[in-house]
Amino acid sequence: MNDHRLDMPPARAYRRIATEEAYAPPELIQAYRRLIDGGHSDDPGFTSSWRYFLNNPSPRTQSIIAKLQDLGEGRLRDMDAAGIDMQLLSLASPGIQVFDAPTASSLAITFNDALAEHIARHPDRYAGLAAIAPHDPERAARELERAVRTLGLKGAIVNSHTHDSYLDDPRCWPIFEAAQALDVPIYLHPTSPSRGLIAPLLARGLDGAIFGFAVETGMHALALIVSGVFDRYPRLKLVLGHLGEGLPFWLSRLDFMYRAGAATGRYGSWAKLERKPSDYLRQNIFVTTSGMASAPVIAFCQAQLGADRVLYAMDYPFEYVADEVHETEATACSAQQMAQLFETNARSLFKL
Repeated sequence: MNDHRLDMPPARAYRRIATEEAYAPPELIQAYRRLIDGGHSDDPGFTSSWRYFLNNPSPRTQSIIAKLQDLGEGRLRDMDAAGIDMQLLSLASPGIQVFDAPTASSLAITFNDALAEHIARHPDRYAGLAAIAPHDPERAARELERAVRTLGLKGAIVNSHTHDSYLDDPRCWPIFEAAQALDVPIYLHPTSPSRGLIAPLLARGLDGAIFGFAVETGMHALALIVSGVFDRYPRLKLVLGHLGEGLPFWLSRLDFMYRAGAATGRYGSWAKLERKPSDYLRQNIFVTTSGMASAPVIAFCQAQLGADRVLYAMDYPFEYVADEVHETEATACSAQQMAQLFETNARSLFKL
């Protein structure tokens, strides 16, 4: 019997959940323009990046700006075309962190409320991460609690440094205390390197996603590890995009060099850790693929960190490639690992 259905691809045993997908309300875009045009930004990376996106007339940049602001039918069509069943939404970098603390804290409430309303319109397609203002840690912790308990958001997005300050400062640790108590993750997303890091990168056009983002965010994650934050909050969960910002390739060297430095007391800023640096990367940190659709590299990270630690992300709309999921599905892993990558890890981590 000739049945044309035999030629059809097998049905997927999992849904595809993309976990680092950006949006930017029109009000945020307008606020960025006012900040830059008025000369009020002291962040050279932010100014360089967003001046380019706001003013470059190329079809690519204009398309990205339009897609960032669309949480309606256009985004859903793009998701359908790429085979994405659900997006975990978060404010595009640097989110609200480029503003002063009172402004950022107020905007966090406004944008989190609006995001929850968008999710309620499409609850089977969208979930979201809360914006918080790390430069007011106590208020940020309260907003995270409100966003999770009242709005149903799934954790928080922090776009690395905030006015050149990093989360390894114990002053920021109420945020981690709240995240651990709520059992939700903090997504440590890149932003342009801080003023102390950016100069040689910016001069060579390497400050952004091509390399500088990984330098900035990988350093930030390591700073958290050597600060002892995961010993203080052992159930804290941190998410890194772009397959861990390079850190999975450094595990043995991180352990060796930390052990050597700790033995000699070279760095007074280092905490006396209870575990090896690689242990925290394997036990407290999750990584997403976000624009790294390389089957061998995904498989490497699954082997290094554990298949339960690697999640799929597209990095929409900055790296929207409709057939990217098929490249990712070329990963030589088992059916169970593929389901973990695309669905079950995300459901477990973000409580979807």
